[in-house]
Amino acid sequence: MKKVKITKEGIALCIIVLISAVLNFFNLSIEGYGNAYYASAVKSMTMSLKNFFFVSFDPAGFVTIDKPPVGFWLQAISAKIFGFSGVSILLPSAAAGVISVILIYKIVKRQFGSISALLSALFLSITPIFVAVSRNNTIDNILIMFLLLALWALTIAAEKGKIKYLIISLALVGVGFNVKMVEAYLVIPAIYITYLLTTAVSIKKRLIHLVCGTLVLVVVSLSWAFIVDLVPASSRPYVDSSTNNTVMELILGHNGTERLSFGSQGSNGGPGVGRHMSGTSSKNGNMPGVPSSKNGNRSGNPPSASNTGMHGGPINQGGPGGNMQGGFNGQSSNSSKFQTAMFGGTVTAGLTRLFLGNTLADQVVWFIPLAIFGFIASVLKEKLRLSLDNKKKQAIVMWFMWFLPEFIYFSFNTGTWHPYYLTMFAPPTAALAGIGITSLWEIYKEGGFKAYLLPAALLISGASQIIMLSYFMTSLDIAKVLMILVIILNILPAVALVIFNITGKTIGDLKNIKRNAVSLALVGIIITPLVGSGAVLINKVNNSMPVAGLELLSSNSKSKIGGGMGVMPDKENSSNLKLINFLKENKTTSQKYLLVVENSNSASEIIVSTGESVMSLGGFLGSDKILTLAQFKGMVKKGEIRYVMTGGMGGNSSSEIMNWVKSVGKKVSTREYSNQSTKSSTANKTLDNNTSKSDSKNRSFGMGMNQEQLYDLKAYTDSSKDK
Repeated sequence: MKKVKITKEGIALCIIVLISAVLNFFNLSIEGYGNAYYASAVKSMTMSLKNFFFVSFDPAGFVTIDKPPVGFWLQAISAKIFGFSGVSILLPSAAAGVISVILIYKIVKRQFGSISALLSALFLSITPIFVAVSRNNTIDNILIMFLLLALWALTIAAEKGKIKYLIISLALVGVGFNVKMVEAYLVIPAIYITYLLTTAVSIKKRLIHLVCGTLVLVVVSLSWAFIVDLVPASSRPYVDSSTNNTVMELILGHNGTERLSFGSQGSNGGPGVGRHMSGTSSKNGNMPGVPSSKNGNRSGNPPSASNTGMHGGPINQGGPGGNMQGGFNGQSSNSSKFQTAMFGGTVTAGLTRLFLGNTLADQVVWFIPLAIFGFIASVLKEKLRLSLDNKKKQAIVMWFMWFLPEFIYFSFNTGTWHPYYLTMFAPPTAALAGIGITSLWEIYKEGGFKAYLLPAALLISGASQIIMLSYFMTSLDIAKVLMILVIILNILPAVALVIFNITGKTIGDLKNIKRNAVSLALVGIIITPLVGSGAVLINKVNNSMPVAGLELLSSNSKSKIGGGMGVMPDKENSSNLKLINFLKENKTTSQKYLLVVENSNSASEIIVSTGESVMSLGGFLGSDKILTLAQFKGMVKKGEIRYVMTGGMGGNSSSEIMNWVKSVGKKVSTREYSNQSTKSSTANKTLDNNTSKSDSKNRSFGMGMNQEQLYDLKAYTDSSKDK
């Protein structure tokens, strides 16, 4: 039996993996079911193979969710194996986070050696947004895992010129496409440019290989979409957030062009948001019904989860739409000094967007200065040219060409994107920072003008951290302690390195002291993101907008973590409990749907809690035109539909159906199914008093903010049978 050799590197790697595992898995049950919109889909997917394949939102297979299947297939398989629970559906994301840390270590080690690899893995494992998404059932970190596997295959393809590894790489990106669609393609420049510039084979062969790989990429990417679109619409669920019930339109529209815009930005959401909020797009990209100030902040306080009726609705309840009420953790925009970054157009675009006083500030920026300086040092050290004739040069280009599109996207894009997408930025940033440290150290040892790059990188990294910490000085006591630690551990050692340069001492004279100074400065860099990531161990991340970092620890949000977005409330306190009991007690044998609501988010809790099918008449945000009035009437006549909840927050696509329901249905006394009628009325009255008539009108018609009312259609069904 071969002896296991224990090395310092092995011990260090085990510690890093353990840190990642603890951050991702410890106390995971506090996250509940995560995002209720996605959790309801996973529940439905475990109930039939048809639902599983089509990623059906509801058990009856009425409508899908607005995402491709692979990430949710993994969650559904986990739920089947371990039983449906919050932990079982979060396990794939948590595991993907740990696997990604190991993968980045393996890839960087092949390219730049052990020290760079260990640092890259450590940086990734403690990046706050990466940790937060690992503890949520959004599927971005599952995508990262597949993309890192693709880059692992690319490194072999680039080194050896082997077409099979290039095909594997692009096939894995195709799988990633079936996790999060076009988001996976942000890594494409890294793959194509790296392979095109490698010298392992002739340029002719490289071009042929890339053409073949591209065909594989397209086939794998569109395979599921092609199959779904071939299935007759009557034999499958409606494709949510598409305008014509096809996955191809979903790819090009809601998950394509709406996610990308570099034009003039709206204050609240950017282009495309309006269409899915209200059924029509506002001219300036603003979210309909939400007044905005000139600087992009919301000027009014939209309704919170407590005053939107018993379901909450799409903005405050599950789903990727997020929370209209200020910060990620439910804090209102008036109680925070930050601009709230719910969509790409919410925060002013520009090179400094990620560093300014907004709720993106402490999620991923910690290692960006080190990554940029590290890239510059690596280019100088390796004398980078267009011909990538060794592994290190290939690594520099590969990671930078993933880093650059991400940086441009998150800095300038005003389309529809959410803060947790920043997790995609974490791997290339961590890799460049890890690689950069070794290059900066090597250049520093050589002396000369270039030797100032290392202390400059450390000083600017420390300064950016102090800026980040300053945003939390009034709301978080630990920010002051962390600022002092950054000054002592990072700034002072970096200044010492500058002094050593000026005095002209050779590296041999002070080699150990200089190495220790660099090590100390690195500790100063990692301590704040480590504390921010550690916040998840005792604080629940937001269900629909998962973030970690100092934002999670902030005194402004301590009591509001979870914020009402996609939160699955305790059964004893759930405002839906009385409704669920009423509906189940009065369900008829012919009923196919326990309830009909305007949007998927209003249905999420009920599906997760009961496993019963709830019809989401307008899809995710109530804007999809899935049924005609004639089709709806036909289902009512058959007795498949009895109870309909009108009002709440949703789109206007189902207004004709809802008006008909109100005209023929019998109002159910609010006392029968709700404990919040008085509270809701008072809240709505307060809202009207605090807003102008024009704003109220916008909310009424743009956001669909109306009092909820349950209607019973049984009398219409019975009368239809008598005829």
